[in-house]
Amino acid sequence: MAMSIQEFKPVKEGKVREVFDNGDSMIIVATDRISAFDVILKNKITQKGAILTQMSKFWFEFTKDIVPNHMLSTNVADMPEFFRKEEFDGNSMKCKKLQMLPVECIVRGYITGSGWESYQKEGMVCGIRLPEGLLESEQLPEPIYTPTTKADLGLHDEHITFEDTVQILEKLYPGKGAEYAETIEKCTIALYKKCAEYARSKGIIIADTKFEFGLDEDGNVVLGDEMLTPDSSRFWPLDGYAPGNSQPSFDKQFVRDWLKQHPDSDYFLPEEVVERTVEKYKEAYQMLTGETF
Repeated sequence: MAMSIQEFKPVKEGKVREVFDNGDSMIIVATDRISAFDVILKNKITQKGAILTQMSKFWFEFTKDIVPNHMLSTNVADMPEFFRKEEFDGNSMKCKKLQMLPVECIVRGYITGSGWESYQKEGMVCGIRLPEGLLESEQLPEPIYTPTTKADLGLHDEHITFEDTVQILEKLYPGKGAEYAETIEKCTIALYKKCAEYARSKGIIIADTKFEFGLDEDGNVVLGDEMLTPDSSRFWPLDGYAPGNSQPSFDKQFVRDWLKQHPDSDYFLPEEVVERTVEKYKEAYQMLTGETF
């Protein structure tokens, strides 16, 4: 008599990812959903989940000399039988279990988006004073670290200072708050610098991105979640880059811009926008990894 395959249900569902408990590990599945302005759109972007997973895999391997990460395998043969089917192949990652830190570690190398809006009003971004006379999309003298809270689904993240980060982590880990806050800031800047330099050599500017970190069972800081995907970063083509206005992008800024121009869309994208978004994600993947998706 054949044994039934163990069924798995997500223990956590985010805007894009679903997390499954696998005992001593987790399996994170990147779906083809896409979100903008903290809303999940009604369309799915075909192959997007697999592109995100494979891009994260590339970056995790590229940066493991800076900080350990949670990736164990992206091969479904290394996962329970439930995941050995087409819907999970390519878009699933088996990971170490971590206690995730409740901070989004955002790093900005260029001034754009909400940072540009803030700079125009106050000359600052997230409380950090910047040189006068910067142009929109201009590279900053040095990357800046602008962490936020990690809000629940449907709520907005809030900007916090380094000191706020220390207090948040100190409440959770007494006596370790400052150490963990310093470690994640240092890792965030180091990761960004190495990856931005590499990406630029491949024709892509990483304008900004966010990282998330957790603690392993020994209390070590480990990089988790996704890494430098078009969902978590702003990617611009180096070819044609010119400060002074917004830049074309390889990321979901394309979707955000379309939604801003069509406020009555009810978060539904026309097919040509879906297809163009997939093309942009694939193009970024191919430029960065040298592999055809």
